[in-house]
Parts: sequence; C-alpha cells; structure tokens
Amino acid sequence: MEPTPQTDDKPTKILRSPACAAKLLRAGKLVAFGTETVYGLGADATNAQAVAGIYSAKGRPSFNPLICHYPDADAAFAHVQPTRLAEKIAAACWPGPLTMVLQRRADCPVSLLAGAGLPTLAVRIPAQPLAREMLKQAGLPIAGPSANRSGRISPTSAAHVLADLGGRIAGILDTGPCPVGVESTVIDLSGDRPVLLRPGGVTREALEALAGPLGAAPTPGAAMASPGMLASHYAPALPVRLNVTAPLAEEAYLAFGPAPADRLCFQLSARRDLTEAAANLFEGLHWLDAHAKGAAGIAVAPIPDTGLGLAINDRLARAAAPRG
Repeated sequence: MEPTPQTDDKPTKILRSPACAAKLLRAGKLVAFGTETVYGLGADATNAQAVAGIYSAKGRPSFNPLICHYPDADAAFAHVQPTRLAEKIAAACWPGPLTMVLQRRADCPVSLLAGAGLPTLAVRIPAQPLAREMLKQAGLPIAGPSANRSGRISPTSAAHVLADLGGRIAGILDTGPCPVGVESTVIDLSGDRPVLLRPGGVTREALEALAGPLGAAPTPGAAMASPGMLASHYAPALPVRLNVTAPLAEEAYLAFGPAPADRLCFQLSARRDLTEAAANLFEGLHWLDAHAKGAAGIAVAPIPDTGLGLAINDRLARAAAPRG
C-alpha cells in the first residue's frame, strides 16, 4: 500500500507567515515556498520519510538528487566541503539563483534519499526574503524540487502550486510571483574542473568570469550530480539480485514484508508501505554493504511497480546493473 502524500487529510493551507511554514516543516510536513526562481516543494532534508513524501506528492519517476536550501552560506558549508572557488562564487552569487554541487561532509545530516545516495550534495541560498526567513526559523536544510507534478510546468505563483498539488501537501508559503521564473543554474564544483550541469538564473558568462571555462554537462546516462541527470549509481560492492522471494543461504536480504529469520536482513517496510520503503532504501543498501561482507550477494524482495515502487525499482535496477 502507498498512503496519500497529505497524511492529515486536510486542504492545503495558503500561508503568509514564514514561522507557520517552518513549524510545518519541522513536523515533517510538505510545504511549497516561493523563491526568486520558481516555487519549491519543501521537506526536512534530514527526515527520509518527509523526503519520500516529496517523491510521492510529485509522482517523481526516479530518485533524482534534490537541491537543499539554506538561509546562508555558513549553514550550507556546514554540510558540504567548500572549495576556494566555491567560496568565491558564493560571495558573488549567493543569495541568488545558483546551486552548487559539492562533496558532503562526513557528518552531513541530510538523508541519503535526498542526495540519491551520492557522495555529493546540491546546495543553494535563495534570495527571496520570506523563503530565507522560513529557512532560518526552520533551522533545517530543506530539500526543494519544483512544486509541481513530475513532468508538468514549473510553478511561478502560489496559484500554480495549488492547482497542481492542492490536497497533497500541507501548505504553501505565498511569496508572490517569482521574478526570475526559471530554475537555478547548477554548477558542479566537486571535481577538478567546474562543470555547468544546468543553465538557469545565473548566466554561463557570469560564472566563467568567476571560475574560468566551464566543462560541459555529462551526456544523458552519465553519472548524475543534480536534478534531471540520473545515472547508474548507487551500486553496492556485493552483486544485487532482484525480485527474490526465497533468497539463497549465502545471500543477505533486502526485505519488503516477510523476512527470513535465518540470515542477515534489512527491512524496507514490514507493513509493505512504499513511502516507508523509499525512505529506507539507500540506508538499507549502505547497511547491507557494510554488514554483509561474507555474503555472496544481496537478494531483494519483489517491490510493486506502482507509485513510489516505480522509483524504488528504478534505483534497484541500477544497483543490480552489470559493473563496468
């Protein structure tokens, strides 16, 4: 079973107060909020269950990395490792419509689901004053893809969000129309050379004036570091076998529902709840990879191919793909 994203069964509230929006976010609810680019669909990025709710509300087809929003650069750099170039660009472009992809710190509290299991994290400081106040009062990193159903037009007003997600989220912080109207620029600074992953509100020319020539974005199917560029990762060290109801004696088991008692198991959801399973997926893969060193492989229980099950199976299929 998969619960509806709006668990309170109440209509979506239009919010005027950043404090009210922050309170809902701290309670694990979904709140859309306006920025200078488009409206984002926010959730506590440290709460995997809340992050799973984003995918469910959007009908997002796969676990793309989500951009994490912060009130200021100090808060963002507490969770990622800034390079000198990142600090230079931050000083020039933050707050503003720019997202930077950087290596996660070892103690980064952002859920693995929010980062799609990657060692990097996409971070940004929006310029919209009410959104920044909400982030400050929440005291949490807020994951926030565009606040629309997957594949639909990105929203630039609270009315757009309400028409698309009304009844599926707890609230919308109405900050008025978005002045930029296109998503943030995404630059990957996690490697040896800066790479422009997505054009947006900050121009390539402005970034190259700060960083020098930018590398081209990976071709489709290459490793994904930001939204819209999903690739084959995260693959455990052990081979992965899918749709297994009876694991072999030498296999560890990623369970969904009934689990054998005679082997190492990680339970995605004993009650077969797809939102709970999505929240636990990356943690489960990491845990089995760390604890099943003597196993021949990881067997995975069948997951229904509906709702969030589509995204879970997409990620598992990539984990089970032949290694290069």
